[in-house]
Amino acid sequence: MGVAIKSLDIQINGYLAVLNTRQKKALLTVAKTFAEETDDSGYSDEFKRELDSRYEEYMSGGKLISEAEANKRIRKIIKGK
Repeated sequence: MGVAIKSLDIQINGYLAVLNTRQKKALLTVAKTFAEETDDSGYSDEFKRELDSRYEEYMSGGKLISEAEANKRIRKIIKGK
Protein backbone atom coordinates (compact mmCIF):
# COMPACT_ATOMS: atom_id res chain seq x y z
CA MET A 1 0.00 0.00 0.00
CA GLY A 2 1.49 3.32 -1.04
CA VAL A 3 2.06 6.31 1.22
CA ALA A 4 -0.69 8.30 -0.51
CA ILE A 5 -3.23 5.53 0.08
CA LYS A 6 -2.23 5.20 3.73
CA SER A 7 -2.71 8.95 4.09
CA LEU A 8 -6.20 8.67 2.58
CA ASP A 9 -7.03 5.79 4.94
CA ILE A 10 -5.95 7.89 7.92
CA GLN A 11 -8.04 10.83 6.75
CA ILE A 12 -11.12 8.66 6.19
CA ASN A 13 -10.71 7.03 9.61
CA GLY A 14 -10.43 10.49 11.18
CA TYR A 15 -13.79 11.51 9.76
CA LEU A 16 -15.47 8.33 11.01
CA ALA A 17 -15.01 9.49 14.59
CA VAL A 18 -17.12 12.61 14.02
CA LEU A 19 -19.95 11.10 11.96
CA ASN A 20 -23.28 10.14 13.49
CA THR A 21 -24.93 6.76 12.83
CA ARG A 22 -27.05 8.03 9.92
CA GLN A 23 -23.99 9.51 8.23
CA LYS A 24 -21.97 6.34 8.77
CA LYS A 25 -24.75 4.25 7.18
CA ALA A 26 -24.80 6.60 4.18
CA LEU A 27 -21.01 6.41 3.88
CA LEU A 28 -21.15 2.61 4.07
CA THR A 29 -23.68 2.52 1.23
CA VAL A 30 -21.40 4.68 -0.92
CA ALA A 31 -18.34 2.57 -0.07
CA LYS A 32 -20.20 -0.66 -0.93
CA THR A 33 -21.27 0.81 -4.27
CA PHE A 34 -17.69 1.78 -5.10
CA ALA A 35 -16.40 -1.65 -4.04
CA GLU A 36 -18.93 -3.45 -6.24
CA GLU A 37 -18.01 -1.49 -9.36
CA THR A 38 -14.26 -1.63 -8.83
CA ASP A 39 -12.37 -3.95 -11.14
CA ASP A 40 -8.64 -3.40 -10.86
CA SER A 41 -7.74 -5.98 -13.47
CA GLY A 42 -8.25 -3.59 -16.36
CA TYR A 43 -9.38 -6.51 -18.50
CA SER A 44 -12.55 -6.37 -20.57
CA ASP A 45 -15.40 -8.76 -19.84
CA GLU A 46 -14.77 -10.42 -23.20
CA PHE A 47 -11.11 -11.04 -22.34
CA LYS A 48 -12.04 -12.44 -18.91
CA ARG A 49 -14.54 -14.81 -20.53
CA GLU A 50 -11.84 -15.97 -22.95
CA LEU A 51 -9.42 -16.58 -20.06
CA ASP A 52 -12.10 -18.52 -18.18
CA SER A 53 -12.84 -20.59 -21.28
CA ARG A 54 -9.17 -21.43 -21.81
CA TYR A 55 -8.71 -22.26 -18.13
CA GLU A 56 -11.69 -24.62 -18.20
CA GLU A 57 -10.26 -26.28 -21.32
CA TYR A 58 -6.91 -26.70 -19.55
CA MET A 59 -8.55 -28.14 -16.44
CA SER A 60 -10.49 -30.67 -18.53
CA GLY A 61 -7.28 -32.03 -20.10
CA GLY A 62 -6.93 -29.64 -23.00
CA LYS A 63 -3.74 -29.58 -25.05
CA LEU A 64 -0.96 -27.25 -23.90
CA ILE A 65 1.95 -25.83 -25.84
CA SER A 66 5.48 -25.34 -24.55
CA GLU A 67 6.95 -21.99 -23.64
CA ALA A 68 9.24 -22.24 -26.68
CA GLU A 69 6.26 -22.83 -28.98
CA ALA A 70 4.36 -19.95 -27.43
CA ASN A 71 7.33 -17.63 -27.92
CA LYS A 72 7.66 -18.79 -31.53
CA ARG A 73 3.99 -18.00 -32.20
CA ILE A 74 4.28 -14.61 -30.48
CA ARG A 75 7.34 -13.66 -32.54
CA LYS A 76 5.49 -14.64 -35.72
CA ILE A 77 2.53 -12.44 -34.77
CA ILE A 78 4.79 -9.49 -33.90
CA LYS A 79 6.72 -9.79 -37.19
CA GLY A 80 3.43 -9.77 -39.09
CA LYS A 81 2.53 -6.31 -37.82
